[in-house]
Amino acid sequence: MILVTGANGNLGSAVLASLEQRGAAATGGSRTPGAGMRRLDFDDPAGLDLVGVDTLVLVSAGYAEDDRVVRRHRAVLDAAVRDGVRHVVYTSLTGAGDHLGFALAHRVTERLLRDSGLSWTVLRNGLYAELFGALLTRSADGALNSPFGEGALAAVVRGDLAAAAAVVAAAPGLHAGRTYELVGAPVTAADVAARLRVPLRDVDLAAYRGGLLSAEGLLPFQPPMLVSLATAVRHGFLAGTAPDLASLLARAPHNPLPAAVAAVPPPATPR
Repeated sequence: MILVTGANGNLGSAVLASLEQRGAAATGGSRTPGAGMRRLDFDDPAGLDLVGVDTLVLVSAGYAEDDRVVRRHRAVLDAAVRDGVRHVVYTSLTGAGDHLGFALAHRVTERLLRDSGLSWTVLRNGLYAELFGALLTRSADGALNSPFGEGALAAVVRGDLAAAAAVVAAAPGLHAGRTYELVGAPVTAADVAARLRVPLRDVDLAAYRGGLLSAEGLLPFQPPMLVSLATAVRHGFLAGTAPDLASLLARAPHNPLPAAVAAVPPPATPR
């Protein structure tokens, strides 16, 4: 049986749906499980139950400081060893993302996985097209505001990453010991502005950081994380492409631009 963690999240639910479409015997695990899912709370190591799981798709449990993320991942890998899981598919971060503020937890987890004695596959996922669009903003006059300068992101549609994870999880023996770079086609803020037919305004990094620090709802670790993303795109570190995604999918990945455009927030309401 295949078990997908984070099955109520955007990526985990999409992986599970893709596996079900392939006819694979799969279920989900979540802190708040739905019908037929297992309860998996990575912050409760004693309660982790992976008995009967052959292949575990470990969707990264981010949205926390590095020490907490690594502690969560270590707990589930320890449970996988204890309960006899045969193969782990880990959704990591593209190698080009080592400059990003959230890369360290991924690299530590990759090391833990290699040292665990488990059979493994690492999917080094590129950044979502949906995230790229969501990090742009619209002024009240409709103009698009971007912290990315002229830089491009080799963005990926989330559904393509889910489909690639399902391909690997359905036949893990074919992918054992492999690390795949799953990046897409380069997209820029100028591309998004052109598709929206609106002016593009550059937001320098100091102004971007200031806006993040004053925004409601962000956790303390998130503003520096987002600034690291903006500067990495701005200075050309995340634009490189690779053939692995197309190879796993046996087709061309989807164009990331429509997904990025669809994710752009609506214009701000004038005060």
